Amino acid sequence: MTVLSNARRLTSRWVPETWRQFDVTPWYVPLAPLVLATSFVPSLRNHGTQLGGMPDRPYDVLAVLVLALECLPLTLCRRWPALCLALVSAGFAADQLLGYHSLAGTALALALLGAGSRLERHRGVTALALSAAYVPLAVVLARLGTGEAVSGFVMFYLVLALVWGVGAVMRAARLAEAERRERLAEETRTAERTRIARELHDVVTHHVTAMVVQAEAARYLTAAPERLEQALTAVSGTGRQAIGDLRHLLDLLDPDPAPESAGARTPPVGQVRTLVEQTRRAGQPVEFTEEGGPPASAGSAELVAYRVVQEALTNALKYAHGTPTSVLVRHGEKEITVEVATEAPPGAGGPPVGGSGRGLAGLRDRVAVLGGEFGADTGPDGGFLVRARIPAGGPA
Repeated sequence: MTVLSNARRLTSRWVPETWRQFDVTPWYVPLAPLVLATSFVPSLRNHGTQLGGMPDRPYDVLAVLVLALECLPLTLCRRWPALCLALVSAGFAADQLLGYHSLAGTALALALLGAGSRLERHRGVTALALSAAYVPLAVVLARLGTGEAVSGFVMFYLVLALVWGVGAVMRAARLAEAERRERLAEETRTAERTRIARELHDVVTHHVTAMVVQAEAARYLTAAPERLEQALTAVSGTGRQAIGDLRHLLDLLDPDPAPESAGARTPPVGQVRTLVEQTRRAGQPVEFTEEGGPPASAGSAELVAYRVVQEALTNALKYAHGTPTSVLVRHGEKEITVEVATEAPPGAGGPPVGGSGRGLAGLRDRVAVLGGEFGADTGPDGGFLVRARIPAGGPA
């Protein structure tokens, strides 16, 4: 198994890109009858492979059968390479023993090349069986013929082994390319699953946290109907927004989304103000400052900035509910800067930060993809501070 893996790595490195998926066996379907027909051209008779020095024999009815056995099985090589090689080898042996010496003898090299590239099981046994069968053929030809030198038989065997080796290299290159494509597809699927998981985390965690906080606060407002109605309205508004964001994520998974939902998109940084208002309704005092305007071509920077603010406000609701939080979004010509600072709750230290959680780790990856910088740490007052510098104009 290790030898096969090493062979695949070597072929993937040294074999040209255009040869990594090349398969010669489909060409055998038209090539087999062409080689057979060429073998009967009068000027080309007795000009084929000659092994062992057997005297030439004129073509007869038996020659038609022998040459057909040599050539036509090539059409089976793609599906049944072992059967093709066995039939062609038998035809070649008959060709040499009977002294036809036709051009059909080249079919043996083609069968070896095809079997070397297509045979999947019992490759070693097949090669050993052919090598063993070659020995008695060489002995018989040496005794019946005019006397071929041993070096001639050895050289012919080495040529056949080289052709088999070329086929094995083609097979290894094809398998290496298939593995590369499968690995690339798996990496793509993993990256897509990770991206969708991050989107679900950002959407669900923020909205559900806000709804829980708002619902908990509504329990204590039964004596104030107006404030209770406002709290319940905030819960329903947050729920509708969560449904809209989740519907957008489902559209991403649908290869043929409905026309009415095709235009839905996750909110950009321009709607951070809406996000801040939603957090305020959940009972979190938030001070929002926005400097400058979004760049003309911000790319994914707007979405990433929005997610940074969303995750930071979610953590503020979860770990420091009711404590002041400040949000600063600064738009530059080439980047967007985000700072979200939350004071520590009275009588407690700031929540653990540093990117160990799924949300902060996802934000760090998002920002890093665009070539930016991300940090989350304890602030000067014991609270926590999230900073992000996001280059604008990157790929969407």
